[in-house]
Amino acid sequence: MSQNTLQVTRDRGVVRVVIDNPPVNVLSLALMGELRTLLANLREDEDARVVVFESADPEFFLAHVDFTLVDDANAKGDPTAGAPEGLNVFQAVGEALRELPQVSIVKLTGLARGGGAEFVTAADLTFAAIGTAGLGQIEAIGGIVPGGGGTQYLLNRVGRNRALEIVLGADLFDAETAERYGWINRALPADEIDAFVDRIARNIADLPEGTIAAAKHALPPDDLAAGMLREHQAWAGQFVKPAAEKLIRGGLAVGVQTREGERDLEGLMRSVLAG
Repeated sequence: MSQNTLQVTRDRGVVRVVIDNPPVNVLSLALMGELRTLLANLREDEDARVVVFESADPEFFLAHVDFTLVDDANAKGDPTAGAPEGLNVFQAVGEALRELPQVSIVKLTGLARGGGAEFVTAADLTFAAIGTAGLGQIEAIGGIVPGGGGTQYLLNRVGRNRALEIVLGADLFDAETAERYGWINRALPADEIDAFVDRIARNIADLPEGTIAAAKHALPPDDLAAGMLREHQAWAGQFVKPAAEKLIRGGLAVGVQTREGERDLEGLMRSVLAG
C-alpha cells in the first residue's frame, strides 16, 4: 500500500507505516485524512496484529498541525464536520488510533510536537531514542491549547500536575524525562531502538490467536467523551481570538515549518510572543 504521505508495508501480521510529508512532516489536512483512512481500513484488517508508526525523516516524526491552515478556506469551516459525534477532526485522528484492535507502536527517533505529540500519546506503546527524540505540546505559545486529544491523553498518562506543566510550560521534553513522567514506555539508546521495536512488534504479532484481543478487552482505553468536549470548547474558544491568529502568522513569518525553524520551535515562537 502506498499513499501520498504514508508508506505502508506488512510482514506476518506486522504493519509498518512510514510517515513522509517533507520538509518536517507537518500534520496537514491531507495527512490527517490519509491517517484516518488508513486507521479505518486497519479496523477491518483481521490479518494485522501490530501497527508500527515511524518516520522517513529521522529528525522529525510528526509536527504540529499545519500553520498555513490559517489561510486555507477549506479549513475555516466547522472543525467537527466529518468527524464522529462529539469530536473535532483533530481529535478524530487520535481516537481512531486509540480504538484500533491491533497494538499500535510509535518508534520515535525525532521530534513530535502539537498534533504530532498528541498522535504519539494516543498510541498504545511508544519507544523513544535518547538524544534525538523530543515531545512537546507547544499550543500555548500560539495562544491556544491542545485540541486533538492532547489534554485528555496527558491527564490519563502523566496526571494533572504534570499535564499542566507540559501544556502551559510548552517546553520540549527529551526521551528520558518523558519516560520518567510516564509519557512514553521507554527511552532507549538510539542505536538500539530499531532492534528493540522490531523484536517487541514481532513477539506481540506471534502471540496465539485471540491473545491480543483478550488483553485489549481486559485493558480498554478510558472513555474520554466528556473530556474531549471540554477540550474542544477550550481550544475553539482560544482559536477564534485575535492573539492566536497573530501568533500563528508571526510564526510562519519567522520560519515555522522550515527545518531550521522547527529545530528550536519553542524558542522561535517565544520570540514571536515577546515581540
